[in-house]
Amino acid sequence: MIIEIDFNSDEALYQQLCNQIIMGIAAARFQEGDSLPSVRQMADSIGINMHTVNKAYAVLKQEGYVKVDRRRGAVISLDNDRMRALEELKKELQVILAKSTCKNIAKDEIHRLIDEIYEDYGGLC
Repeated sequence: MIIEIDFNSDEALYQQLCNQIIMGIAAARFQEGDSLPSVRQMADSIGINMHTVNKAYAVLKQEGYVKVDRRRGAVISLDNDRMRALEELKKELQVILAKSTCKNIAKDEIHRLIDEIYEDYGGLC
């Protein structure tokens, strides 16, 4: 598992870890049913505190990307509640689009970026 953490970023380490795992799911590097490394293994492999990994796994569980199994640890298990996901996406996009508007980024530029990023993930998960 290749996780890249930027220790110089202003983004919290746990959030970077969450984002890396979500992008890995979207890019099919992680599949439904795959086990993530244990909290200790993940912390050791990327050089962060176990509590940080634990927080990331808890957030991923809360957001419906993993479930926690007593024997297997954190397991990729996608919550397919599409309507809830769309509402969450809408809230996130509202902020992103407001920032884009403030920076004078045109609608067609945003669409082009979305298409480019979407292609990286092969469309639907």
